[in-house]
Amino acid sequence: MARLPRLTLPDLPHHVIQRGNNRQPVFIDTADREMLLKLAGEQAQRFGVALHGYVLMDNHFHLLATPSAADGLPQWMQAVGRGYVRYFNDRHGRSGTLWEGRYKSSLVQPERYLLACMAYMDLNPVRDGLAAEAGDYAWSSHGHYAGLRHDRLLTPPALYWALGNTPFAREAAYAEMVRAGISPATEAFITDATLHGWAVGDLDFAESLQETTGRRTTKRRPGRPSTAAKNG
Repeated sequence: MARLPRLTLPDLPHHVIQRGNNRQPVFIDTADREMLLKLAGEQAQRFGVALHGYVLMDNHFHLLATPSAADGLPQWMQAVGRGYVRYFNDRHGRSGTLWEGRYKSSLVQPERYLLACMAYMDLNPVRDGLAAEAGDYAWSSHGHYAGLRHDRLLTPPALYWALGNTPFAREAAYAEMVRAGISPATEAFITDATLHGWAVGDLDFAESLQETTGRRTTKRRPGRPSTAAKNG
């Protein structure tokens, strides 16, 4: 089956996953993780991309970002990916590909799924047994939003600001939201949609995107909501 063309639109958040080739590690140590974040921040400014969230695992990473132009996201990811591979290969004495093909991405419906997607990313280390709680993991944006540290790379989305009238209220509300977790149906929906390039949103959102772009945006032809989207 031919793969769908990647769907990117300006001024909407995108959830991105990039995996290592054959699931091999793409981060060996702290310096590697710091370099990836450095490149992500530098190239985000260059290409007009607002980085909302991230989590760096051992063999893959997730990003949540909003481009200001239609080609901003792919240009950003290409620059980050190429720059990091050059750095990684030089530093670790290797050659050849590092990534498992092209990155995976999906458009996220802000009002319904953006905060859920942020929690999904924060909880990835917990699901993988790398941390007991999201706040225990150093290589995600959770610490910034929960008030544990300040991360200049990040642009908080409007929905985060709406969580409270003061920094303390926002941080407490966000931390509690992540502690409460997301449903297994929502988790599966976000994973499946991102890996296949479908919309992370409800049926109306998916249909609107399909009308705008002419590209399929759901697992099945729009017409009946999926269980995950309906219960997410």
